[in-house]
Amino acid sequence: MVTTPSEPTWAVTFPGNLRWSNAMQIVKGMVAYGAAAMAEIDLITQRLKARAHEPELDKAWAEEWSREADRVARIGDEADADGRPITAGNQYMRAANYYYSAERFIPPGEEKLAMYRKALRCYQAAMQRLHPDIERVEVDYENTSLPAWFVKGRGLGKRPTVVLFDGMDNAKEMSVIFAGLDFQKRGINTLAIDGPGQSEPLRLRNIYSRHDYEVAGTAAYDYVASRPEVDPARVAVMGYSFGGYQAPRICAFEKRYAAGVALGAMHWSIYDWVAGNKAALAVDPRTSSTSVFQFRWVVGAPDNDTALEWAKKFTLEGVAEKVECPFLVLHGENDRIVPVSEAKKLYERLGSKNKHLKIFTAEEGGAEHCQVDNRQLGIDYIGDWLLKTM
Repeated sequence: MVTTPSEPTWAVTFPGNLRWSNAMQIVKGMVAYGAAAMAEIDLITQRLKARAHEPELDKAWAEEWSREADRVARIGDEADADGRPITAGNQYMRAANYYYSAERFIPPGEEKLAMYRKALRCYQAAMQRLHPDIERVEVDYENTSLPAWFVKGRGLGKRPTVVLFDGMDNAKEMSVIFAGLDFQKRGINTLAIDGPGQSEPLRLRNIYSRHDYEVAGTAAYDYVASRPEVDPARVAVMGYSFGGYQAPRICAFEKRYAAGVALGAMHWSIYDWVAGNKAALAVDPRTSSTSVFQFRWVVGAPDNDTALEWAKKFTLEGVAEKVECPFLVLHGENDRIVPVSEAKKLYERLGSKNKHLKIFTAEEGGAEHCQVDNRQLGIDYIGDWLLKTM
């Protein structure tokens, strides 16, 4: 049951402001992985609360996150120049996430692109210094390619593999840190990929999202199946947040996947979600987790009315029933972005004879969107399920 406390809590840093609270949750969820620091987040929070009365809230958000990112990135640059690559890498990883958070509510344009380039510079610098064994790759996709990181699972021979797609406002580098490294310990390979409409392809290559995401899913499968470390018969596809729509869609039409995982069910009907956000944004932007431009930008629509019309194609109606492989749905009972009823509906409509629904409660943890309040619980559950299932 979703609660809206009047006083700040871990999950609701800014009562009455879902927009900031949800975005803050995402960054806090990366603390456990060394990709953010609570002390730095606390400083940013204090500065944001002091500016909560300003009319341009999105501007305040971007300025405070980028201010801290600049500071942390400078420390990284100094450490790198001084020949301390690991120290530099740690700073770059946190700075990257802070820049990415700063970019979140900036409308598409040069300012947003400049902020993203700062994030990507730091992400790549962090990966090179902290994880030199993780390979940056390009996945052939139509007449272009999609960028990804390939994380080799521990062990020899052909191993099970996860193709991992982001959410609507996450990045492949985040996928590596909170999931890929954990799967690696279990001997599972991970292809952490920015798909159409996600992070790098959207921002730097103008590759927009699509309702028939199985096209990207097939491209990713073809890539991993060609690698010597991959057992083609044991490849799963996983998506989180918006990827919770994409993973079932991919499994429904690309039958070579041996299993599927939705880390957060999103959504049965994207149209209903977009329409709901549009209504909320018109009344008070703080009550919506997203921006008025977000879905329009992700799908490449010329305006919001067109985007809303296009959203009608993004549905699992008549699609979920086509899923035949084993499928796992995870959801938090206190998910503030997608009602838990969406997860139950997806589970009920999946055609697979081997399907499982796990709803995390507040008592056990992992009750927020995509288990962001305790991501480890969700990833452990998925990793163990995959080893047992594939």
